[in-house]
Amino acid sequence: MPEKIRLSVVMPTLNEEVCVAKVIEDIRTFAAGTDLEIVIVDSSTDRTAEIAESMGVRVLRQERQGPGKAVIAGLQASKGDAVMMADCDDTYPMEDIPKFLGWWKEGYDFVNGNRINSLHDAMPKLNRFGNWMFAFLVRVLYCIPTWDVASGMRLYSRRLIDSEPWETNLAFWIEIIVKAKKKGFKFKEIPITYRPRIGETTLNAWRSSRAFLLCILKYRFGLGFIPNDLL
Repeated sequence: MPEKIRLSVVMPTLNEEVCVAKVIEDIRTFAAGTDLEIVIVDSSTDRTAEIAESMGVRVLRQERQGPGKAVIAGLQASKGDAVMMADCDDTYPMEDIPKFLGWWKEGYDFVNGNRINSLHDAMPKLNRFGNWMFAFLVRVLYCIPTWDVASGMRLYSRRLIDSEPWETNLAFWIEIIVKAKKKGFKFKEIPITYRPRIGETTLNAWRSSRAFLLCILKYRFGLGFIPNDLL
């Protein structure tokens, strides 16, 4: 009998009490058959952590530092050989977990969920344009075949996670994609659907956009004078 895949699903949470239970249930449904671990890194002031713990989920409490720091803490604390990163706002299709795992089993270290497609119209037009622009820069400057550099649904191999200490925060989504390319890890992008989020957004679009742009330039041109606290 084949050994079960050791799968971790890591989610940063900030006041997601209205949807955390549904997202956890969806993950367990669509990751059935795996050796599953769910890790939540929580900076909430509501009942998010309490609800997750009551469902048997591993919760790491972290003073609010930013989404990238939360994701990095969760990835480094996870134990799976395949590690999913997902947002906990019910925007992402957990039913696609088997598709991500299928590409991981084919040897891909980084499987990226691409929301820039015709499968949905849930993403605000300004967000779609900004994402398109940053993805264009990454394609041109790094020759990485990506159309969605800010996706909150990705799968990483354990060896990719362990290859770097990771140093950014708001720009982590860019950092890991360009460093994976530089180190020769196999990258795959697949189309996914995207739903309107449950609850209010906590993203600062201006700060994130600035961090993305600075990160793209810093790693491409070796601009060491750009401090990490801007990323």
